[in-house]
Amino acid sequence: MTWTSPARHLAWLSLVLVLPWCQAASGQDDAADADRPLRIIVFGAHPDDCELKAGGTAARWAKLGHKVKFVSTTNGDIGHHEMAGGALAQRRTAEVERCAEILGIETEVLDIHDGELMPTLENRRTITRLIREWEADLVISHRPNDYHPDHRYTGILVQDAAFMVIVPFFCPDVPALRKNPVFMYSEDGFQKPNPFQPDVVVPIDEVLDQKVAAIDALGSQFYEWNPWLFGYLDEVPDSPEARLEWTRERALNRWGGVADRFRDALAEWVGEDAAEQVKVAEAFEICEYGSQPSKEELARLFPFFGEEE
Repeated sequence: MTWTSPARHLAWLSLVLVLPWCQAASGQDDAADADRPLRIIVFGAHPDDCELKAGGTAARWAKLGHKVKFVSTTNGDIGHHEMAGGALAQRRTAEVERCAEILGIETEVLDIHDGELMPTLENRRTITRLIREWEADLVISHRPNDYHPDHRYTGILVQDAAFMVIVPFFCPDVPALRKNPVFMYSEDGFQKPNPFQPDVVVPIDEVLDQKVAAIDALGSQFYEWNPWLFGYLDEVPDSPEARLEWTRERALNRWGGVADRFRDALAEWVGEDAAEQVKVAEAFEICEYGSQPSKEELARLFPFFGEEE
């Protein structure tokens, strides 16, 4: 087969003219990247998932001047036992907006019904545009073997965007990224077909109060819906002060369990002695899609560990 048609000739000419320019610009971009704040975007299925999975690490990034955005891929409009629809979606959006103020980040809730997220082409375009618009260095989402369909499809959509974000003629209305971000998964406990394996474990002791305050701001979920759903509504304290302390104890237990499960991996970053002192942590696993970072690149993306030593 020969390149005789005008279309083929144009495609060949585009490669010849554009590829060297892209390579040169990439080198310039690498130098510029070292001087600008990191840009991290986290996708969660519902208005509370990002806060649970990465709220502490987001607060640590924000304290260092880096830019973090949380995106809820559904509006959470059926996540309650006594209310639903637009009123609940508005309530949950207001809750995560308050969380963003507490953590020092940005947030967005997509107008997709809770329980109805699908891995469609249009949703792939939406996720691709969001990653490009944020000019992300790092993208975090659920793994695609989670218990909830919205969680699974969030993971699949982010995976499906992991190459498309650098393809110029996919969603050409938003400029393609010149460098593919690092894609990572947030921690979970699911074992099949493969268990979560941490590549980075981040101590969050110093920002635990912010994480607890963010969870406290998600009252529809953690003082109402989840307690009703799982049968411990009678354990929820009445007063705001008692609720905050109750939430703190539960957070110490939940993210203390993460620190305990992955203490060996944590020690690789902070040393054994420092790792033993960590009470609570969040963990992340590298996705096989997107840029594949060295340990040095991970240390740049998670610039906390010198502080722990």
